[in-house]
Amino acid sequence: MKIKILNILSVLIVLVLLSFDVINTDEEFKRFQMSNSRVTNAFNEKIDSIDNILLKNNLSMNNYEIFLRVFKQENTIELWAKNKQTDTFTLINNYKICITSGFLGPKRMQGDKQIPEGVYYINEFNPNSNYHLSLGINYPNKSDSILGKKNKLGGEIYIHGGCQSVGCVPVTTNKIKEIYIFALQARYYGQKKIPVHIFPCKLNNTNFEEISLCYNSTENTKIWSQLKLLYNLFNKNHSIPSTHIDSKGNYSFYYSK
Repeated sequence: MKIKILNILSVLIVLVLLSFDVINTDEEFKRFQMSNSRVTNAFNEKIDSIDNILLKNNLSMNNYEIFLRVFKQENTIELWAKNKQTDTFTLINNYKICITSGFLGPKRMQGDKQIPEGVYYINEFNPNSNYHLSLGINYPNKSDSILGKKNKLGGEIYIHGGCQSVGCVPVTTNKIKEIYIFALQARYYGQKKIPVHIFPCKLNNTNFEEISLCYNSTENTKIWSQLKLLYNLFNKNHSIPSTHIDSKGNYSFYYSK
């Protein structure tokens, strides 16, 4: 009898331990972020509306991942989200970019005021930004480093508050609060990399032809044709394909079998 009770207790202990492993949280990350009054205030202001948006899309606060698509010509950021157990994203919000700098086309050097174009991810949460709150993008990526001006690529590209830009993506202080907390919660609950795809515009056939004619550049058309494949793949499947960048800086995209 004692052996049976001990076995039952052992099973219960294992089940409890496994239940804790289901949700892996980054306590240190969130503790540091919430020690900043800007983050705390943004959290308190936006968390209820974020929870409501998630619930309307059948997503839960502790089980979602996000993905951002930026369209320069349309001045828009799309926020997509999914449950961790699935590959299919749902569009849950749009945010207007309040101002842009430069022209359509990738960023190739420091000081060109260009917003990058390509495949990136969030690599920094900055609660002490000069523009209230900011999310850093990992520019330059491998493609940028190969195709850009050597040793003069620049950096520090952010999605941030306020309404000023010399290559960044400003969305106003009110909107960055919501985007930042969406990203913070996703990161806290285990999403280590938040993908960010930046396009010159929505690359349907009509727009692609128009910008290729307007910006008559072989280099631009080449990267835009590559990003058009990415745009079409995601629009068709609502899942993010894997990205490969070759030794010449060219993108290719595929779904693993």
